[in-house]
Amino acid sequence: QVQLVESGGGLVQPGGSLRLSCAASGSIFSWYDMGWYRQAPGKQRELVATMTSRENTNYADSVKGRFTISRDNAKKTVYFEMNSLKPEDTAVYYCNAVRVDVVPRYYYWGQGTQVTVSS
Repeated sequence: QVQLVESGGGLVQPGGSLRLSCAASGSIFSWYDMGWYRQAPGKQRELVATMTSRENTNYADSVKGRFTISRDNAKKTVYFEMNSLKPEDTAVYYCNAVRVDVVPRYYYWGQGTQVTVSS
């Protein structure tokens, strides 16, 4: 099992940047696929970016070229560098971890961190 804690959210002006962190504990972090999701009020939770245990990445079209997911397995942390932020990026951002190579498959979630983009 793994426990996840997000941090780094806050208020930023349009065009600004934020760096989110997701600190993991309790398991072998390098074996997990990691992801960042976000959820705005009244909307479904949206997959924003993923990084597999092999460090392959994928991004939602809405953030491609602006956001970058990375991981440091030694620090058991995944990062999310968010640049050129837009008001529509405002949401609670959640970190996710899953072992895709074992059954049963468990999905772990952090508590979320609020990102608000406003002038």
